[in-house]
This record gives sequence, C-alpha cells and structure tokens, in this order.
Amino acid sequence: TVVEVRVFNRHGVEKDERAMAIEREEIERLAKDRDDEQAILDRNVYGRLVEMLDGKSAIAGPKGFKKGATISAEAMSEYPRSQWWMFAVEDEKLQAELEDLRNVYDEAKSTLESRFMDKVEKVQRGDELPPGVMKQVKVFVAVKRKIQPGDKMAGRHGNKGVVSRILPVEDMPFNEDGTHVDIVLNPLGVPSRMNVGQILETHLGWACSGMGKKIGEMLEVYRQSQDVSPLRDEIAGLLGDNDRNEKVKTYDDDSVLTLAKQMTRGVSIATPVFDGAVEQDIVEMLEKAGLNGSGQVTLYDGRTGEAFDRQVTVGYIYMLKLHHLVDDKIHARSIGPYSLVTQQPLGGKAQFGGQRFGEMEVWALEAYGAAYTLQEMLTVKSDDVAGRTKVYESIVRGDDAFESGIPESFNVLVKEMRSLGLDVDLANSTAELPAPAESLPDAAE
Repeated sequence: TVVEVRVFNRHGVEKDERAMAIEREEIERLAKDRDDEQAILDRNVYGRLVEMLDGKSAIAGPKGFKKGATISAEAMSEYPRSQWWMFAVEDEKLQAELEDLRNVYDEAKSTLESRFMDKVEKVQRGDELPPGVMKQVKVFVAVKRKIQPGDKMAGRHGNKGVVSRILPVEDMPFNEDGTHVDIVLNPLGVPSRMNVGQILETHLGWACSGMGKKIGEMLEVYRQSQDVSPLRDEIAGLLGDNDRNEKVKTYDDDSVLTLAKQMTRGVSIATPVFDGAVEQDIVEMLEKAGLNGSGQVTLYDGRTGEAFDRQVTVGYIYMLKLHHLVDDKIHARSIGPYSLVTQQPLGGKAQFGGQRFGEMEVWALEAYGAAYTLQEMLTVKSDDVAGRTKVYESIVRGDDAFESGIPESFNVLVKEMRSLGLDVDLANSTAELPAPAESLPDAAE
C-alpha cells in the first residue's frame, strides 16, 4: 500500500507542471494548518477576554458604546472581535492584564505567520540533492512483514535475542496434555545477564493461566449443577485474604459468573517493585492452580515424541518484535560507490558500501600466511584505482595474472605530508643495490 509520495527538485531548476501542482497542494495544506492554529488561538484568547471584561464597567469602548455602561458578552458580540481590545476598565490591575493578553496574542499571531512563511519558502526553494540528480521521487510503501529467522525480539526485562529457527507447530515441544509451546528461549540467557524478572514473569503467567483453567473447570461444573456457591468459594480462595475476597462474597450470582468468565482467560495479577511476591507466594499460587510448585513440567520432543531428559520451565510472558528486522539489515556488494578522496569503498547499507577489512582482520590473514589474499584486500579490492581496471580486464580475457599498483591512500598520505611543508615524492630508482657481503664479521671482532 502506497502511504505517501514525495517529489524533490534540485534548487534553481525550473519545475514542471507536476512539481508545481504538488507545491500548490503542500502550500494549501500548510495554510490550512495555520488557519486551524489561528482559530484555536482566537477562540482561547477572545474567550479569556470575554471572561475578564464580563460584568465590568467600561471607561472607554468602541464607537457607539456608552462610557460607564456594563460590559457583557452580548454587548461585545455586536462589535467585530478586532474592536474588543478598545474596551477599557477602571481597575488598573485588570487593565494591565488586558494589555499583557493583547501583547501575548499579537506575538503568537506573528510567530504563526512567520513560521508559515518559513515553511512556504522552504517548499518553494527546492531541495539539496546528490551531484548529478535533478529530481528525486520517494514512494513510501507500507508492508506487512512476517517474523523470520534473523529478526530481533525482546521480553520486558532486557532479555533480547534473535530468532534462530521457525518450525512447524507439530515439531515444537509439547506437554502431557498435547499443548505445544509457542517459543523456546535459550536458558543460558538467564545466568549470563541475571535478569531474573523474566523467570518471575514466566512463573506468574503460568500460575495465572492455571488458575484460569481451574475456574473454567468450575464453570463447567456449575453448568451441570446450577450451584454457584463452589465457584464463588473457588474465586475467593484464589484471591486470598484481602478486600477483593470480601467483595466477591457479596456479589450476586450473575456478577460471579461474569467475573468467572473473564478469569477463564487468565487471572489478572500485579506484583509491586519493592514489595512484590516472594518465592513462597509463587509456589503457593502454582500449587493452588494445580501445577508443580517448581514451575517446571515434562516436555516431549515434537519430532520424536520422546520426553526430554529433565523438566523444563514453562509459562506465559510478553514477547515484543523490535524494529531490527533482517530484511532491513541484509546487504551484499560486488562493486559500488567509492569515496572521492580516498577512493576506498563507502561503508554502510544506505551507501551500498563494502565490508570493512580492519586492522584485526589484517592480522588474521597475516597469521594464516595468506599473502596474496591480503594484497588483494589492501589494493585491488580497495583503493588501487588502476589495479581495479586491470583486474576487470584480466577477468574479461580469462587471465588470472594481474599486478597491483599503488593504493590511492599512499597518494593521500603524500599530499598530507606536502600540506605540512614536506616535499615528499615517489621516484622510480634505477640505482643498483649493493652486492651482499660474502661473510658477516664475527660479533666478537
């Protein structure tokens, strides 16, 4: 679905009919926004003015208003709003407040107008575009994205992670009654970060879900027996000793049934930060719900049907999909843009850049002894401009012999040194190297 279309024109270039129509629409929208803000300002300021003047005696007013007459909202409505500021009262303090109100109003009006003119000027001025681009059209599209491996998710306790696999539901682990789990989290994420809030949330969610199921079973019993007393006692027992417990006992039958239906989806619960549930409370809740006090259950492998070696912590938690989706991050480049100064590939997906081969990666190739790979990385795959062309030509010829030249970064270094006043030049020396000595002198001599 196309959400929005924006057309950008280079500053100083003559606009076509389409661009002019878009510009007119944008200015009309800005004018409407300004008029709406002006209407809100007028309503508030003139409403305040009527409140301040209503019932006061006027010592001055618009033409035709008697001096000394009482000002009222009806009398003011007979004059244009612009003339309301001509009313004056004897009370100096109130008159000073009226003057202040007018000054604030005039200032707000001029700010609105100047802001509108700035926006119009920005729309008409044109846009800064990259070199060689005369016009740019951006189409904003809304897309639904299903979660996939590589997408980032997080709970509410800083327990973030990346989706590694998505399996068919029949391959997921399941418990004794055949209920499959929705998501499997790596348990190593708990001791490493020590964010045990996720364990608390899991246990509480599991207990509340179990309580909801228990109330659902009691509802089934009620439908057969039509006796609401056991259901009321069950809800009161789950709520524990507090005010809500006493209130439930006073509910009529319909209210108890309505509450029970809501609770079948899971009992709502909250635990304060510094006065929250302790371990014993959670164990009791789990046992009340008819669950194992440890919060762990036996799970079965969905692929083999065999039980896992040990019990697994299972529960309910909130998991959020974060705006770090693999579709936005995946990136590959063979050739692409280069920096104007260094002639090295740009970096980042937005610039269609290459992968940085840094210092530590160079050390790794040095340690492997991969000399030719390293030479390629630092020359023809980077900033050896002549070498890049030669490599392309040799590939076209089907030849794999090519020589690397001088990287552009060397020329940048030379220019940098010259800017410091050092006359450095690269010269091809034809002088012969001295012949190696036949034997080295002994260190003792």
